[in-house]
Amino acid sequence: MARILKGGLIVGFGLLLAVAPALAHHSVSAEFDKDKPVTFTGTVEKVDWMNPHIYTHIKTKDANGKEVVYQVEGGAPNALFRNGWRPDTLKIGEVVSVSGSHAKKADSMRVNGTITRADGTRAFGGAATQ
Repeated sequence: MARILKGGLIVGFGLLLAVAPALAHHSVSAEFDKDKPVTFTGTVEKVDWMNPHIYTHIKTKDANGKEVVYQVEGGAPNALFRNGWRPDTLKIGEVVSVSGSHAKKADSMRVNGTITRADGTRAFGGAATQ
C-alpha cells in the first residue's frame, strides 16, 4: 500500500512539474505589461494566421510621427475559427483601433490586446457577432 502511495505521489509531482512550463507560456503577464497600456489606430498590413497564436501587423505613427508596425498577438487560430473569425476577416488596408498592453521587452513592437473594426465589432477579441 505504501509503495502504491509513494508511486502515486511521484507521478503526481512529475505531472505538476510538466504543467508549469505550459502555464507560464499561456500567462499573458509573463510577456506583456498591464502597466504599459497601448491605444492606437492604424491600418492592417498583414495577418499571420498560424499556430500557436495569430499576429496582426498594424501600421501607425509613433509620438514623433514616424511610421511603425505593431504586431498584435491574438488567440489560437482554432479558437478564433470556432468564434466565427477567418484568415480574411480583417482586410489588408482596413483601418482598425487597438487597445491593450505593450510587451515587457522594451524594444519589442508586440502588443496583446483587442482589435476593433470601424463598425465597432471586436476582431480577435471575442465572437464574430460582437
